[in-house]
Parts: sequence; structure tokens; C-alpha cells
Amino acid sequence: MYHSKIAGLGYYVPENVVTNDDLSKIIDTNDEWIQERTGIQERRHIIKGEDTTTSMGVKAAKIAIERSGVAAADIDFVVFATLSPDFYFPGPGVLVQRDLGLRTVGALDVRNQCSGFIYALSVADQYIKTGMYKNILVIGSEVHSTGLDMTTRGRGVSVIFGDGAGAAVLSREEDLTKGILSTHLHSEGQHAEELIVKAPGMGGRWVTDILADNNQDDESYFPYMNGQFVFKNAVVRFSEVINEGLQANNLEVSDIDMLIPHQANLRISQFIQKKFNLTDDQVYNNIQKYGNTTAASIPIALTEAWEKGKIKSGDTVVLAAFGSGFTWGSAIIKW
Repeated sequence: MYHSKIAGLGYYVPENVVTNDDLSKIIDTNDEWIQERTGIQERRHIIKGEDTTTSMGVKAAKIAIERSGVAAADIDFVVFATLSPDFYFPGPGVLVQRDLGLRTVGALDVRNQCSGFIYALSVADQYIKTGMYKNILVIGSEVHSTGLDMTTRGRGVSVIFGDGAGAAVLSREEDLTKGILSTHLHSEGQHAEELIVKAPGMGGRWVTDILADNNQDDESYFPYMNGQFVFKNAVVRFSEVINEGLQANNLEVSDIDMLIPHQANLRISQFIQKKFNLTDDQVYNNIQKYGNTTAASIPIALTEAWEKGKIKSGDTVVLAAFGSGFTWGSAIIKW
């Protein structure tokens, strides 16, 4: 049996910066209102025709592959996490295989929204642990901006989300004291409709229904979020799954060198930081700059933290996420 290590990291965000003041020009909102509730100051939005979920994932992946020292020809498998694929089908995993010129390796798409990267990381980790694959490319990438209700009606959701991508190359590690020590995944589908995009969907309103109705008041294809309910559940599940990971590895909170939470809301991260009595140097947040990029948020933050020297060899790094589904998870990594 092997462990898997993160051999290379990369991220990409569009150059187009959208500030809270920019949004206030098209939505009845303001910088103070947004920052007070979310901590977000700005986010990135793609310019149509320049970036897609796949193209951003490819750009992040190229950086991760180069840093890993693993040749593209040696990538054995691709796992791509997103809620915003370029097409309804096929998913972006195969498009990455095509655009990177990889061998005809398998490509798997993960649809677990905010916890998508943790799920994707866990899947890749199991493949490497069993010896099936040696090097796996894991990507989290999202384009939210083109699917949001950018009017005052949708301001409760639309001010939160941004676009971006992050990637990691996982490689085989024979030293079982290093790498991904464990991952922990959960779901609670009874609350699935508290954070949802209902249409288009085969089980409800499909494209033909939307076109036939031509109802400008139809909000079913915009994201819906019961914000307070999501917040209350998130702080509980974040705490539970972090503790679960620590206990599984006989670790204490004091052993955490870096916690990287999914960047859902700065207030959630601050709540967790206070609950675990962690310092600012032990928690990395960048939602202020990028907003919530769902499946991309953890790999973007992880890459930034590593680039800034905040993660060093021997550190214990904890990743944790909660989001739509409801799904949540954590990963414990010995760097």
C-alpha cells in the first residue's frame, strides 16, 4: 500500500476584477453590506469567449504539472470537480485530456459543488493507495458569473460567487508518514434543496419546458440558497469533520500547522478559527479577493498558501469543505 502526496500545485483566475462597488452599479447593494455579511471585497469574472471552466482548469493544470516534475505523458488519470461544466455533457475531464494532449487515460467528473475538490482528492488518493495509478491530475474549476442573476432580485447569491481554477498533481509516496493521511466524506441529502439550481434537470423542468414557458420571472435556473440555514449547518459540519480527521490520525488541534477551509464565507472561517483557537497564521483565507469559487476555492487557496511559504515540509495541513448537497469532507495531509 502507498500514500499519495501533492507533488505540484497551480491556480488560475481571470484578469477581470469585479469589486463590490462595480456590482453596486447594477445591483441595489453596497460594499459595506457585502463585506459585513461575507467578507468579500472583490471577485474575478471571466470575459465571455476568453475563458471557460475547462480552459481555466487546463491553465491551472499546466502550472501544477510543471511544478510537480511529472511529465504530462506520465499522468495516469484525471479527476475534474465542477458544478459549472462547459457542456451539460460530456464533462470537462475528457476536454482536459484532449487539451493537455494526455494519453487516452481515464477522466472522471465529480459533481459535489463546494466539497468537490475534497471528494476528487479522496478519489485520486484511493486509486494511488491501491497501486492502480501513480500520478493523477486533480482539478477544481468554476465559472459562476455567466449563470448568476445579476439583478437586485438575485443579490443575496450573486455577490458571493467568483470564477477560477486550481489543480494538483498527486503522486505515489512510499513513506507512509507523509502525504495524504486520510480523507473523510459525508452527505445529508434531506437538505439538498436548501442550496440548489433546479433547472434544467431531467427530473423537473428541462430546457424544452423553460423555452415553452418563456417566463421571465422563472428563477429555477438561477442558484437558490437558504443562507442562514446553510451557515448554521456549515459551522457544525466543518467542526465535526475537522475533528474526525484529527482523531483518525491521533492528532490534536495544536498539531495543525495550516487549516485551509473552503472559501464559502469569511464569517464561517472566522467562526471555525475562533472555535479551534487557531491563530491567523494557522488559517488561510482569500475569499476577500476571489469570492466563493466552490470546487476551485481550496486548490486556489492551497496553492497561494504554499507559494507564500506558509506551508513547509513536515507541516500538518487540514483541508475542509461544506456545501450544496449537503456534502462535506476533510483531508489530513503531512506535507
